[in-house]
Amino acid sequence: MSERIVVKIGSSSLTSEEGGLNRERITYFAAELADLHKRGCPVILVTSGAVAAGFRQIGYASRPKAVHEKQAAAAVGQALLMQSYQEAFGEYGIGVAQILLTRADFSNRKRIQNALKTIEELLRLHIIPIINENDTVATDELELKFGDNDKLSALVAAMTKASKLVMITDMDGLYTEDPRKNPEAVKIERVDQISEEIMQLAGGAGSAVGTGGMRSKIEAARISMRGGVRAFIGKVQQPGDLQLAVDGTGKGTYFDTQLHSLPMKKQWLGFHSMPHGRIIVDDGAQHALLVGGKSLLPAGIREIQGDFHSGDVVEVNNLTGETIGRGVVNYEAWQIQAVAGLSTEEVKRRVDVRQIEVIHRDEWVSLR
Repeated sequence: MSERIVVKIGSSSLTSEEGGLNRERITYFAAELADLHKRGCPVILVTSGAVAAGFRQIGYASRPKAVHEKQAAAAVGQALLMQSYQEAFGEYGIGVAQILLTRADFSNRKRIQNALKTIEELLRLHIIPIINENDTVATDELELKFGDNDKLSALVAAMTKASKLVMITDMDGLYTEDPRKNPEAVKIERVDQISEEIMQLAGGAGSAVGTGGMRSKIEAARISMRGGVRAFIGKVQQPGDLQLAVDGTGKGTYFDTQLHSLPMKKQWLGFHSMPHGRIIVDDGAQHALLVGGKSLLPAGIREIQGDFHSGDVVEVNNLTGETIGRGVVNYEAWQIQAVAGLSTEEVKRRVDVRQIEVIHRDEWVSLR
């Protein structure tokens, strides 16, 4: 078996600007994916397009904005989308399977492990898993949605220990400026580390049909890289383009990583869990966590936000507000409030806790 590939296709690549499925594009992508499949690459497809496929069919004049309308459109469109994929892949004798996930599924260790077992069994049987967000039950609240499935594809790639994530878009990669506005913009061929400067190069949302943009794709690439998976963002439009993207000569930007894939527990902690609060640390604590491989002690804490309990997952931010990681906290929120900034000896006199470490290094994952 060759390297495992996760391919993400967005709404704008599958539907027309007016809504409804573009059958020619689905036929094209099925041919490209079937070619990889025939070459022995286990392929996982993460697809958007359910809402865009269904809103015309259901009778809406334009893409709906109300949650219940989008969910109704997705319920109709998901069936149309899978039918189209089934017919397209059927031409090559390839079976497909539908898997619908939500952010809450990733937050529950048992549920996401069950999803992984299902994906592994489908791949063993040479069936292509087609994954989409379960729009009919997901909500826009508390950032529970994935953002045109960019983040979903990165989480799937890391979870399944894929070799590469291919995110298909209408731009041939990341540029120093928007090339549609400035013809002097220069394409960035390769990225080894996603800095704040790289994030600032990304624009806003994409087309009227999709909800993603270059920024959400770069954020997804960051997750992918942190999980040890190389990523590609670019165009796949002509026959053979997908194979070129996988081979390293595609029309886009490559995001390389020297990191090894994280264990499932660390993946869940860093990317799937839902934080219950936030801890702000000073520069010394940040250095100890990110460089020194140390645990977080009360002395390095400046502030806390939220009401959380021992055993909850919390985000850790530096003094500039940047999230540097997540961890399982050993204190109640009020206990940290009482001892923040104090020495270990003073902490022991003031509160009764199981461990002196607020977050032990074994229960910590860096997001830098």
